[in-house]
Amino acid sequence: MTHTPAGRSVLPHLRVALVVALLLVPVRGFAQDISMPPPADSTAQDSTKYGPVEFGTSGNTTAGEFTPGKGFQLFTSDKASLNISVYGLFRWIDQTPGDQTYTDHLGNERDVSTMNAMYWQRTMVWFTGFFWKPQLRYNITVWGLGATQQTLLFGNLQYRVGPALTIGVGMAPNLTVRSMQGSWPFWAGSDRQMTEEFMRAGFSTGAFITGQPLSRFWYTASINTNLSQLGITSANDARSMSYSGSVMWMPTTGEFGPRGGFGDLEYHKNLATRFGGSYAYAPSEYRGAPNTQPNPNEAQLRLSDGVYAFQTGALADGVTVENLAYNEFAIDAGLKYRGWSFQSEYYQRELSDFRADGPLPLTSVTDRGFQAQLGYMIVPRRVLLYTSVGRVWDQFNRDPYEISPGLSFYPTGTRSWRLNLHTINVHKSPTGSSFGYYTAGQTGWTYSLGTDILF
Repeated sequence: MTHTPAGRSVLPHLRVALVVALLLVPVRGFAQDISMPPPADSTAQDSTKYGPVEFGTSGNTTAGEFTPGKGFQLFTSDKASLNISVYGLFRWIDQTPGDQTYTDHLGNERDVSTMNAMYWQRTMVWFTGFFWKPQLRYNITVWGLGATQQTLLFGNLQYRVGPALTIGVGMAPNLTVRSMQGSWPFWAGSDRQMTEEFMRAGFSTGAFITGQPLSRFWYTASINTNLSQLGITSANDARSMSYSGSVMWMPTTGEFGPRGGFGDLEYHKNLATRFGGSYAYAPSEYRGAPNTQPNPNEAQLRLSDGVYAFQTGALADGVTVENLAYNEFAIDAGLKYRGWSFQSEYYQRELSDFRADGPLPLTSVTDRGFQAQLGYMIVPRRVLLYTSVGRVWDQFNRDPYEISPGLSFYPTGTRSWRLNLHTINVHKSPTGSSFGYYTAGQTGWTYSLGTDILF
């Protein structure tokens, strides 16, 4: 069966916009106004040639998940280089109460799949460098997840024309929320918070452009093969694609700390501010499986009751949605000052244009959400105390929310090594995964204790 995208008419306009953007983007010198972390921090990189922190020794970047630390330089010549960098996370997590059920928006009772386990949760190894010219950067990433016994190998290739324009191909994020713009793993905890995890799309192979055309202003635009490639192969994918873009503006200091992450370890003596926005559109996302298979391979999108949007019976008993349109935007704002850090984000997501094998009681589902995080370095450069809150105002009037206090200790006084205690009081969780903090439908407390390294 051929799956035809509903939004084919947008493609000519996107092509024209891309050409105009390329013609308008100025190519400037390589110098950039970036505040670097202290030399002892292994996440810091030499930016004197290739721009900010993320464009240093190993700087082939599209998102934090593809951004190595300083690493170890194994080989350098006039024509090529090779660097290796590693991230690792060990975590204990306990989702309570262990035995519970919930009722979805159709009135069906469902089990909540809770976890109490210890795992070497995540491993990432980056092989990065340049080939032929320093502007041509490659990144080969090994990604392993202990909880699901998955190991993947992927990469991307980028050519840096100048600060205003880098052109790239390969694995890349759908630019749907702030955390998809490069801040990982410098978050409050080791994984995303409830609202952003529910609203966002994932990672997928694509082509993108990114750069800094104006002082203290950055952009990225991407075309991806779908909203999430995890679990989707070429054999069960459709012809439709996804389109996304993001901008960020740092008006006061021109930086927001390493990777724009959370927490003011760097102790900003001047007020640092950051504002941003993201938008994504997928005209005809496919469930990645025939309708005879109740559980979809596309497992990125959930309804606010935690049920997969493409699961049989999600919107009507016995009915399977085969395709849908995804529209999502987010705006964010944050500040850092003398050990204090604050960031917030508002989201709106619409699922519509359902193509199903039976009648549905609605034509679209619109959900709105908000999250905010406040932190303070109670011991400068060593101990961060924080709390996060999030809420979803959903079409089914379930109103999921969370309150998440936590504590991080940085033994070396840098972001390279962290010990983290993260707690969550969640009500009717709309999201869940094997690698994050949440399980669908949970109401209760989650406790997490972990340590991660990046070098």
